[in-house]
Amino acid sequence: MASFNCFALAFLIALSFAGIDVGVAARHLLQQPRTQSLPSFPNLPTPSRPSFSWPGALLPLPTTFPTGLPPLPSIPSVPTIPTAIPPIPFSFPPLPSFPNLPNPGALPPLPTTLPR
Repeated sequence: MASFNCFALAFLIALSFAGIDVGVAARHLLQQPRTQSLPSFPNLPTPSRPSFSWPGALLPLPTTFPTGLPPLPSIPSVPTIPTAIPPIPFSFPPLPSFPNLPNPGALPPLPTTLPR
């Protein structure tokens, strides 16, 4: 966690130094005298609204609206939720049988002397 905090602090310091250069450049541009004016944009003509006189044009909106509403569709019946929960079978698989291990007393003893 401490390395993340150190990384975050180094990142913020690097960003602040990068911002200093941008601030100095902006101040330099603002302090320069204006030698020429900004270019002006020509006035563009406003487009005229097209008239819909060709076939397939939009139909005019109706001035009177119907007063009656169409009947609502029927709502389907809600399925019933069963009240009794069926029992969950708890059958476990059979446990594996362990092989018969030899008796520790039947094993030969380990040598206690080191060979030369």
